[in-house]
Amino acid sequence: MFDTLSDRLTATFKNLRGKGRLSEADIDATAREIRIALLEADVALPVVRAFIKQVKERALGAEVSKALNPAQQVIKIVNEELIGILGGETRRLRFAKNPPTVIMLAGLQGAGKTTLAGKLGRWLKAQGHAPLLVACDLQRPNAVNQLTVVAERAGVGIYAPEPGNGVGDPVKVAEDSIEYARTKQYDVVIVDTAGRLGIDAEMMRQAADIRDAVRPDETLFVVDAMIGQDAVNTAEAFRDGVGFDGVVLSKLDGDARGGAALSIAHVTGRQIMFASNGEKLDDFDAFHPDRMASRILGMGDVLSLIEKAEQTFSRQEAEQMAAKLAKGPKEFTLDDFLAQMEQVRKMGSISKLLGMMPGMGQIREQINDIDERDVDRTAAIIKSMTPAERTDPTIINGSRRARIARGSGVDVSAVKNLVERFFEARKMMSKMAQGGMPGMPGMPGMPGTGGARKKGKQQKKAKGKQRSGNPMKRKAEEQAVAERRAAGQGGAFGLPGGQGPEDFELPQEFKDMLPPK
Repeated sequence: MFDTLSDRLTATFKNLRGKGRLSEADIDATAREIRIALLEADVALPVVRAFIKQVKERALGAEVSKALNPAQQVIKIVNEELIGILGGETRRLRFAKNPPTVIMLAGLQGAGKTTLAGKLGRWLKAQGHAPLLVACDLQRPNAVNQLTVVAERAGVGIYAPEPGNGVGDPVKVAEDSIEYARTKQYDVVIVDTAGRLGIDAEMMRQAADIRDAVRPDETLFVVDAMIGQDAVNTAEAFRDGVGFDGVVLSKLDGDARGGAALSIAHVTGRQIMFASNGEKLDDFDAFHPDRMASRILGMGDVLSLIEKAEQTFSRQEAEQMAAKLAKGPKEFTLDDFLAQMEQVRKMGSISKLLGMMPGMGQIREQINDIDERDVDRTAAIIKSMTPAERTDPTIINGSRRARIARGSGVDVSAVKNLVERFFEARKMMSKMAQGGMPGMPGMPGMPGTGGARKKGKQQKKAKGKQRSGNPMKRKAEEQAVAERRAAGQGGAFGLPGGQGPEDFELPQEFKDMLPPK
């Protein structure tokens, strides 16, 4: 949703990099570009004005003029102001001292309240609670049936005494659900209320009556993030007519411009508490303003990525895998590879996971083109192998590859490529587990640090500058060096006698990692 805004802001900040000082004209030009980017993202005009005013005031102050890197300081200011308009600190749910905690969902029809009730219930269940969904949308056709199905999929309780479709009193259902929850030992009640295609008096009155009947601990306004500016107008009308404590953004995975998310907290004075970013029940999480600001500025969201990994991978499994890799690369089999791949798949879409990593905005198109079905094809290839082949892939010859390809419905080349990638991944993972990963700073001769040959040339050149200008003296120095080498004392690089750095031969596995000359 924020891709266009993120790209525009990244391009704006790129123009600032490399400047030792920022003039007032530079800051004005940057502020103008940010203003255009926000307006194109459909952010409310009052929010844009307040944001630009704060950024300019701080950018023209001492914190930028005296900074060693003014461009980074401006980015820091924009990041902090973005966090501010997104609500500042993360807002947590308030739970009642005496259960059950009552959460009431309100919003327009089509905003995704019913599906979101299931997502919230599943999320609360994962937190150790026992949620109950209450069907108080008795107007929309099949709304009760939909909530029943969603509750079953989420694995949470459902209270739906009325059939709906225009039959039943939603206020009485909501009121009775509290006693039902106490009796059945549910500690959280999530009330799904009716919506309309637009704001009307009847809708507001019914929502207010349910609110008065159940006295919710939290009233959450569910807003479709794709409707742009109208989301802010609807939120203001609900705030004034019914009142709510927090906002839930649905459909954040859409292709709208994202202005609602950047406007609604600032305009209504109510923080965004949750965000729904997909169709699956687990595509839902708490809203963190600092993490969202980081994503918008292309800096990734590493904390959310770590949290997802912690929820998916157990510490015991991770320690067992690390111990296996430390013993040697051959201990890591294709069965382990498949298990790791399936664990990553449980974390969610590969594209979304990569999008949380810093700097990935530059290759967004490639990430979006990732075919999630490749994981299924890889799993099919591995499952078409015999146990012996998974344990020792080196035995997979031409005839075995042909058999595996037929069994998994792929080309023979796909099997060959998978096995080759597995060997590369196994070698890399084993080195990481043993702490011997090449490419670390300060390690001469390792890829990414200049290499032994490059260093050797530099040292040879430096040595040449120190040679005497007297031909007779220089000849005597060279003869002394030759005698030391002949005696086996070795050179300055600790190589065997007679060898210089230009004669040093890297292991083949390091040669493969070096860039071509």
